[in-house]
Amino acid sequence: MIHLVLGGARSGKSSFAERRTCEYAGNSSPYYLATAQAYDNEMQARIAKHQKDRAQHYWLLIECPLDIEQALLELPNHSTVLIDCLTLWINNVLMSLDSLDANYENKSQQITARIADLLHVLSEHSKRLTIVVVANEVGLGVVPLGEQTRLFVDHAGWLNQKLAKVAEQVTLVTAGLPLTLKGSEHG
Repeated sequence: MIHLVLGGARSGKSSFAERRTCEYAGNSSPYYLATAQAYDNEMQARIAKHQKDRAQHYWLLIECPLDIEQALLELPNHSTVLIDCLTLWINNVLMSLDSLDANYENKSQQITARIADLLHVLSEHSKRLTIVVVANEVGLGVVPLGEQTRLFVDHAGWLNQKLAKVAEQVTLVTAGLPLTLKGSEHG
C-alpha cells in the first residue's frame, strides 16, 4: 500500500505522515527512510527538529539521500516505512548531476529515468510493504526563473502526479489540516 502525503513547506505534512505511519505500524517499529542532507547550519537544525519530534516513537532510521530503491529492496516483508521526503530526493538527484557537466535535456532525461526506477520499485514493493511517502507540492506559484529551478519544480510535480496515480491513498496537508484527495480518510 502506498499513501502519498503532499503539502507545502511547514504545512504539517511530515507530522501527519509520521502519525499515520505509526498507526499503520501498530506495535511494530516503522522504518524511516530519510533523504535530507545537512549542507548548512539551517538544514542541520531542520533535521534535528525532525529527529526530536519523532523521538517518542522507536523508528528504524535509514539515511538514503539517493538510494531509496535499494533501501526498499532490503526491507523485510510486511514492514511499514515512511519516506521523507521525495522532494529532497529530487534535489539530491539533481545535485548529483551537476558534476557531470550535462545540459538541461540530458539532466532531464536522467531525472526522468530515476523517477521511473523509483516508481517501479515503489509499485512492486507496495504489495509487501506499507509505504507512506512525503513530498512537497511545489507547483502552486509562478513559473520559476532559472533553468535549474524549473528542472527541479517540473520533475517534482511530475513525480507527484505519477505517484498519486499508483497510490491507494493521497492526502494534502495545509495549515496542519489533512484533506483526503484519494482513498478513504483512514487509509
